[in-house]
Amino acid sequence: MAMYLRRALLNRGVTLIRSSVVHPRIILEPLSLYGSKSHEVAAIPDINFIRESRRGFAKGRRSRDDSGSTSVDVAPDIGPTVKENAAAQMDAAVVALSRELSKIRTGRASAGMLDHIIVETGGVKMPLNRMALVSVLDSKTLSINPYDPNALKALQKAIVSSPLGLNPKEDGERLVSSIPPLTKEHVQAMCKVVSKSSEDVKQSIRRARQKALDTIKKAGSSLPKDSVKRLEKEIDELTKKFVKSAEDMCKSKEKEITQS
Repeated sequence: MAMYLRRALLNRGVTLIRSSVVHPRIILEPLSLYGSKSHEVAAIPDINFIRESRRGFAKGRRSRDDSGSTSVDVAPDIGPTVKENAAAQMDAAVVALSRELSKIRTGRASAGMLDHIIVETGGVKMPLNRMALVSVLDSKTLSINPYDPNALKALQKAIVSSPLGLNPKEDGERLVSSIPPLTKEHVQAMCKVVSKSSEDVKQSIRRARQKALDTIKKAGSSLPKDSVKRLEKEIDELTKKFVKSAEDMCKSKEKEITQS
């Protein structure tokens, strides 16, 4: 009889444990067997509850990873660099134009009209303006004072050989050169040279403009549209400024040629 009773009690305990798997909130009451101390059986959570918990944990981890890896890329401000480079290239073109125009002889004496002449002395070639001081005596006369008196003959030979058509004479330790008047043919030829120089420098300025616009276009996807438009407008204004400067220089040179 006692054996049947123990079996009944054991079967009842197993049944209660199994039912707790289906109903996780059921807490088994202390079960005393053989007069021993009671044992507490913890509730077993529902399998659906475990699955949802795992999903929530995975979702939270993914969101944390996403937020952690998110970075805001700030596009650099290329405006100042683009404008600075464009201005430097345009200015270099205008400076080159100024040097070319200074080589064109007019009917007036100019201290810079001999700067491009190369003088050879002692097997060394140097620009004339590094070997002598050129000054204007009057509107039709130049004075050439060599830093080294021994270079006087070399200076005279270089000036005579230049395409300026000058024939300087020795005057003590210096050279004096009269500026002959320009012929009509010479005036026309010089004006054509000035016109070509003007077109060349404007093309150089426009190439610098196009290069700047290409740089802006490449970075356009990372720049706000209003910034792109503003920068393009500033480049255009810069271009107009240097083109006008070149045109003014050429007009001044043409006037100097025709009125000499």
